[in-house]
Amino acid sequence: MNNESMYNLLKTIDSPQDLRRLSVEELPEVCDELRQDIIKELSCNPGHFAASLGVVELSVALHYVYNTPYDRIVWDVGHQAYGHKILTGRREAFSTNRKMGGIRPFPSPDESEYDTFTCGHASNAISAALGMAVAAEMKNEHDRHVVAVIGDGSMSGGLAFEGLNNASATPNNLLIILNDNDMSIDRSVGGMKQYLFNLTTSNRYNQLRFKASRVLFKLGLLNEERRKALIRFGNSLKSMAAQQQNIFEGMNIRYFGPIDGHNVTNLARVLRDLKEMGGPKILHLHTIKGKGFGPAEKQATLWHAPGKFNPQTGERFVPNTEGLPPLFQDVFGHTLVELAEANKRIVGITPAMPTGCSMNLLMEQMPDRAFDVGIAEGHAVTFSGGMAKDGLQPFCNIYSSFMQRAYDNIIHDVAIQQLPVVICLDRSGLVGEDGPTHHGVFDMACLRSIPHLTIASPMDEHELRRLMYTAQLPDKGPFVIRYPRGRGSLLDWKCPLTEIPVGKGRKLKEGTDLAVITIGPIGKIAARAIARAEVTKECSIAHYDLRFLKPLDEALLHEVGRNFTHVITVEDGVIQGGMGSAVLEFMSDNKYYPQIRRIGIPDQFIEHGTVAQLFELCEMDEEGIFKAICN
Repeated sequence: MNNESMYNLLKTIDSPQDLRRLSVEELPEVCDELRQDIIKELSCNPGHFAASLGVVELSVALHYVYNTPYDRIVWDVGHQAYGHKILTGRREAFSTNRKMGGIRPFPSPDESEYDTFTCGHASNAISAALGMAVAAEMKNEHDRHVVAVIGDGSMSGGLAFEGLNNASATPNNLLIILNDNDMSIDRSVGGMKQYLFNLTTSNRYNQLRFKASRVLFKLGLLNEERRKALIRFGNSLKSMAAQQQNIFEGMNIRYFGPIDGHNVTNLARVLRDLKEMGGPKILHLHTIKGKGFGPAEKQATLWHAPGKFNPQTGERFVPNTEGLPPLFQDVFGHTLVELAEANKRIVGITPAMPTGCSMNLLMEQMPDRAFDVGIAEGHAVTFSGGMAKDGLQPFCNIYSSFMQRAYDNIIHDVAIQQLPVVICLDRSGLVGEDGPTHHGVFDMACLRSIPHLTIASPMDEHELRRLMYTAQLPDKGPFVIRYPRGRGSLLDWKCPLTEIPVGKGRKLKEGTDLAVITIGPIGKIAARAIARAEVTKECSIAHYDLRFLKPLDEALLHEVGRNFTHVITVEDGVIQGGMGSAVLEFMSDNKYYPQIRRIGIPDQFIEHGTVAQLFELCEMDEEGIFKAICN
């Protein structure tokens, strides 16, 4: 959809080298054109919108000042990296963003040498960039600069603070840019603060400072501990003079800011001043999420990923969902409120995704019983464990892909103590356009080896509601419920809440020639394939919904082992160690030897595309299952 005649300067930029040929006075025009290009493209090819608009000036300034790709820019998460992609040789391909076979949804070194690190999950930029900075020092690449760009939301992740702590103690020249578009760590005040900022970022000041420190080291009057103490003292003086404080002043990291992140000429000047400065540094920017597009500035959360919209009016094209089954996440949200009304011990916990998982419904109805803990998945689980230890019934909702970050917490802080935490894994299975960093395909294989866990996956909305009800009953212990992104299959989804016996599956259909065992909503797809195959092949096929991965329904599996010589397992998860592997282990342990074919995610990372395209790619769609049955 690119109409390059619209752009005077952007059309000339095929790489950062082209950008660096421009004068600094031309940078505002580049920013305007880049912002309009992002708006135009995302209006018809949806993606992460507001975050990228907020860092247009930063993206331009970074590539203008630094010698990328030799110099390293590490983006945190990558929601904000669309401008970076357009400036680094992907302007013409940007219309394919998030489409199957097109450019990736998040920065990836496999796609571009300018993408220095994979960044689909938050809070890792400081640690990764610090590793690169130390590597540059060890390889005597003293002219290589490394910059980490991290948002204020990502700073809530523990990994970010681990990186900061290590950066303060390890020799490096890392620059950390804190993109603050929501909270204010510091309050802007008058001319004195600006004077101090200009002074401490000037080349002359820092050259004098460096020479003085070298002389003092030679005279034995300064050592590393005293140098760190002086940095803390200097930060304290700046905070006192500016009548404000920041969280970094005690970490031996020099702090600069806050400054306007949308003044690209000043930002370029500041980056030049900081570029040659030794030691770890933090530059604090204030930006506006959705900058340059009025509706997104006013409602940044709504415009995080708004779908298609009219770029002139800001009208969002919301599809008509009347007559469609509900989203699994909404069934979770409404059911949680219903359960919480009856069970006063229930509380809800989510790490920074209340609207994405529909925990916002409980927050609206019972704000004192719902907790958004920020981007901190490990903390969310341990926090839930602490609540459960003292008598509450937590429902901790985490996207399956992000659960991986809390694996240790699930083992040590929930499972060992058999605490009654209900872990709801939204977005399990293939999620579509967000690609390999977001596919929730590892949860079953990861979790089934952990003692004391109950692991279940509902086939439909009724099953989800009943499993949620079951999980909060007394003496159920730690309980994991996984369900996919997107819509269910039932219009009449609000069924009575009744208990499901733990570890009990279902026989959905009788059969004599072949057994198909499924778990979760993919069982609906398998049912259609079975119906086709019975007509085409003139055979009799039994269908079992395992329902529980742990504990396994041993009676069901004994029945399959005794009566069938051919078995197919189908799951929306990795086949290495997943449900099919559990069935294989059971059959071997009990001396049944049917031929078993496993259908699921192959042993590779699956790229982005629509869910339907990816199911077809993995031969997990109706046609793939049909062929497996017939062959």
